[in-house]
Amino acid sequence: MQSKIYSKIEKILKKPNPLIVILGPTASGKTALSLSLAKKYNCEIISADSRQIYKYMNISTDKISRRQMRGIRHHLIDFVEPDQIYTVAEWKRDALKIMDDIYKRNKIPMIVGGTGLYINSIIYNYDIPPIPPRIDFRRRLESLAKKYGVSYLYKKLQKIDPHAAAKILPNNMRYIIRALEINKFSGSNKIDSRARRLRKNTILIGIKHSREELYRRIDERIDKQIKRGLFNEAKQLLKKYDPNLPSMTAIGCKEILPYLRGEKSLAETIQRLKYNTHNYARRQIAWFKRIKNIIWLKP
Repeated sequence: MQSKIYSKIEKILKKPNPLIVILGPTASGKTALSLSLAKKYNCEIISADSRQIYKYMNISTDKISRRQMRGIRHHLIDFVEPDQIYTVAEWKRDALKIMDDIYKRNKIPMIVGGTGLYINSIIYNYDIPPIPPRIDFRRRLESLAKKYGVSYLYKKLQKIDPHAAAKILPNNMRYIIRALEINKFSGSNKIDSRARRLRKNTILIGIKHSREELYRRIDERIDKQIKRGLFNEAKQLLKKYDPNLPSMTAIGCKEILPYLRGEKSLAETIQRLKYNTHNYARRQIAWFKRIKNIIWLKP
């Protein structure tokens, strides 16, 4: 299998402006694979992780350290303040600029991550209106979802923007709310147009574990994060930042807040953290299943 992958990558690299994409659910092993391939093919890595963009969230996002980078240059990691708004449109803009710079230096860009919308924005050339998030609007929709269920918002989106609804999983509240938000404040659909085909000279590589093995890897990583100081990191962040910010509602912060308030026990908190991460991984898997041409590697 290794020789086949190398052969396919090397075939792509002979073409103009090649792009390697390493994707998959959380804890699947993307970092190790990307470092190995980046070293072999003279790549620089562009992170496609919507949580690792934030500063100070090193443990909760399992952010790669300088030492772990092994001298390979990484981009779009650890550069956004937790109270700063940073949209998919901005990520796409920045990623494209970085890709151009990498090509000029005769290196190969490699996008690595598990945020499907980030990855799709590049490989399908999404045209996304640059509308900043409206926190009050989001909170109203979250309240509606809590009262009537996420399906209520999804049906609303289907009526307003059926094209966007068809591209979003019915239980993905975050993306549903974002689509409604863009439609309301821009007067246009979330994605007005996109290329019908995959970007030319692009190879997509994913890592596919059995569900049981992936859950085991997730649980093991969370146990290690707790030992590294996950709860203290969350405590310091939640002291400084509004818990309703997008950064603070990410996995690894929102589950710990009830514990810090004395509303949940430690055991309940850890169980909820693992359950939510399993659920997040399932959503990632469902998203990537809709992308054609991924070469899935078994560990």
